Amino acid sequence: METKEPVQIEKLETGIAGFDFISSGGLPKARVTMVSGSAGSAKTVFAAQFLIEGIRRGEGGVFVTFEESPADIRRNMTGFGWDIAAREQEDKWAFVDASLQPGEEVVVTGSYDLGALLARIEHAVQKVGAGRVSVDSLGAIFTRSFEAATVRQELFRIASALKKMGVTAVLTAECREDDGEISRYGVEEFVADNVIILRNVLEEEKRRRTVEILKFRGTGHHKGEFPFTVLPGKGIIVIPLAEIQLEQKSSDIRVTSGNEELDELCGGGFFRDSVILVSGATGTGKTLLTAEFIAGGARQGERCLLFAFEESREQLFRNARGWGMNFEQMEQEGKLRVVCVYPETLGLEDHLITMKKEIEDFRPNRVAVDSLSALERVSTIKGFREFVISLTSFIKHQEVAGLFTSTTASLMGGTSITETHISTITDSIILLRYVEAFGEMKRGLTVLKMRGSMHNKDIREFNIDNEGMHIGKPFRNVSGILAGNPQHLAPAELDRLRDLFSEG
Repeated sequence: METKEPVQIEKLETGIAGFDFISSGGLPKARVTMVSGSAGSAKTVFAAQFLIEGIRRGEGGVFVTFEESPADIRRNMTGFGWDIAAREQEDKWAFVDASLQPGEEVVVTGSYDLGALLARIEHAVQKVGAGRVSVDSLGAIFTRSFEAATVRQELFRIASALKKMGVTAVLTAECREDDGEISRYGVEEFVADNVIILRNVLEEEKRRRTVEILKFRGTGHHKGEFPFTVLPGKGIIVIPLAEIQLEQKSSDIRVTSGNEELDELCGGGFFRDSVILVSGATGTGKTLLTAEFIAGGARQGERCLLFAFEESREQLFRNARGWGMNFEQMEQEGKLRVVCVYPETLGLEDHLITMKKEIEDFRPNRVAVDSLSALERVSTIKGFREFVISLTSFIKHQEVAGLFTSTTASLMGGTSITETHISTITDSIILLRYVEAFGEMKRGLTVLKMRGSMHNKDIREFNIDNEGMHIGKPFRNVSGILAGNPQHLAPAELDRLRDLFSEG
């Protein structure tokens, strides 16, 4: 008995960055896809972007609007760089305007000439040679006075007509709540071949957009929710964690941390493609360590990119001068680029996309982020972890050294929320801590983790002056530093502990 090869369903690329990956190629061709979402979830942008991509590929597009007027849609979409009016003049884009006019009464479906509407859509499809149709939105076609069975019957009629036209259609639908019913009437998703859900959820006083492919009939797709953002000049951009693969190259080449003593503690410096986390309380020297990392790269002729989320460019350059580093000269020589942004100005997904673009444009050998804690403020825990995973993966694929700083919650150290969520992702961890010793506040440093290399495990005292950081001798009579509870040991207790370690 012969086994037939499964029929592969052809898909059309949407032009939405990241979405074609999670959909395994785009939307199934010649089928109807429902895009459901609450207000502000970017349904109309999705519908328009789908048509724009078709036009770029030589297909015409028809946009059926039941709510916004064509003039409003033309105006709203110019912010994404889509000149719809020009596409209309080229007979590549056609509107079917079914939106309510001022003063016009809402009529029930029984009085609405659905046949005439479908005839108008078919005429527009033939006029521009459309392969794609977007209908925005289903909810505006019907009123609440109709039973679900009637709505379902009419939707089948629309879907069947679109399929007979041979077009690939996107139908948007409203849902009242992001975690409630998928659509207004509860039947739309059963009529469509494919269902996509756009969410704009408020979590911990922060908005977070996600996209989920609920079903694709007869073809595969990635499961789960994926964050996305909407950017001027670009449209929707999906950020799929599923795209990240553990295929990064690994190098044995060492690069300097910018500090000779720290290089020695790390066994000869950092690996060229490693990501380093520097964690400590405010004032322990995280920004100084970042500056030394940048200056060390510049001295080696490397290009360095610094993202600063807590201090302005002028503050950073002044601080660097105070430590004997000339950031202005590094900029003039093309060895340094500094990007200063206040975290609250953008969502975390927007920050990620902006940072990736800066890295691609500048092509640095080193990237520093000061600090991750500032970015953590503008996101949920889940969103923050996804951000860090995406950023570290991207940096590793570029084969550059990355250094992140994070601020611990308590002055003396202890566990940090940031460390809890990204420590397993980073290759090396350097802890900076305050140590109270005989009425004086000292600073301590230790290399907690360094993948692929032996490293010194001492907790070293260090000082800061106008020449930078100077790492000194280990603390020998203090315990509990990393836990944030330093205690001084009596000589007898210290000798006993030494004996125990020597026996082990």
